[in-house]
Amino acid sequence: MNYRHAFHAGGFADVIKHIVLVRMLTYLQDKQAAFRVIDTHAGAGVYDLTGEEARRGGEWLTGIARIMQARFSETALPLLQPYLDIVRAFNPESPLKTYPGSPLIARALLRPQDRLTACEVEPKARKRLIEALRRDTQARVVDLDGWTALPAFVPPKERRGLVLIDPPFEKKDEFGRLASGFAEAFAKWPTGSYLMWYPVKSRRATDDLARQVAQAVAAGTPPGTCLRLEFSVAPRAAEAGLVSAGLLIVNPPWKLMGELKAILPELEKPLGQGGAGRFRLETPKP
Repeated sequence: MNYRHAFHAGGFADVIKHIVLVRMLTYLQDKQAAFRVIDTHAGAGVYDLTGEEARRGGEWLTGIARIMQARFSETALPLLQPYLDIVRAFNPESPLKTYPGSPLIARALLRPQDRLTACEVEPKARKRLIEALRRDTQARVVDLDGWTALPAFVPPKERRGLVLIDPPFEKKDEFGRLASGFAEAFAKWPTGSYLMWYPVKSRRATDDLARQVAQAVAAGTPPGTCLRLEFSVAPRAAEAGLVSAGLLIVNPPWKLMGELKAILPELEKPLGQGGAGRFRLETPKP
């Protein structure tokens, strides 16, 4: 499949991914020591929801648009608020016209001592990302393939941080590259946090990926911890587009599992298509 950021900006998969990203970065802020965010497949950084690419799929209309209008409980709202505030900052006037990609969301949560490394090789996307981060001394845009950057940039000098791996899945071997690339990076930096996104189109492929990542995590020195989250907005069908996506979260904050159990049930109804969505949250076995 092809998961180019611009066509799916603000869709349900972005919403889930970015909520988790924000929760993880919020916990990194708890300690004074600096941290680094490494985004291996960063995309353009900012997306025009009124542009041709976003209009073609219209996924944001059943994604972030619904979330911004939804009402949440007193338990879930404080956990979602930092993410919602970032999206609102890019849309000071309603209605929604702009959606921030992962590098801009991460940038919004950096303190003066923190840094962002964003990798993007597609020329147009890289140009837009450079423009979005122009003159930003805390952010660096790198013209380097994400799979090459993944093991090359870890561990960062800060020794704290998060690696986001969100490839476009344009090639058939990207599940394998994700598993092997993560294992190589984790062997070099087992104390870092990792957030990996994947589309759910084949149960065998996703189960194999989760097992391989869990094996690498268990074999680490020291061993790490891993969570698997999958969210579906409709039943899978051969002719359907992307209706289910997953995240593998390595070395998550210790409170994240409990937070997700509070947040995810409240996302099922607004994100579900033709009925409530559903989620799966577990600790994968090696």
